[in-house]
Amino acid sequence: MLAHRLKQARLRAGLSQEKLGKLAGIDPMSASARMNQYERGKHSPDYQLMCRVAEILNMPVSWFYTADDEQARLQEVFYHLDANTRRPLLTQAEALIAANPPSNNQAGSAQPTPAT
Repeated sequence: MLAHRLKQARLRAGLSQEKLGKLAGIDPMSASARMNQYERGKHSPDYQLMCRVAEILNMPVSWFYTADDEQARLQEVFYHLDANTRRPLLTQAEALIAANPPSNNQAGSAQPTPAT
């Protein structure tokens, strides 16, 4: 997933592999080749590098690692909202989950821990 999302975000930003690599602090002599390997999935960048890349591409770093497209889109949208817009959206989402708790058999769903 990381390889696909990395290429997608780079192209959206209108950057070449070489330019993105240089901006992320990769040695200019190998920037293009390394970014190409990351986008092809041949090698994986470390998390620190992905944090720099995410900042350059103005995306949440978690977006690059999220397999589900809807969850990734939600992360992207939330990331680009200002704090005053995020708060009511988060409150609304919490109210929705409280009113419609996930069942125990939903894959990947985490049950909230009851307060004691």
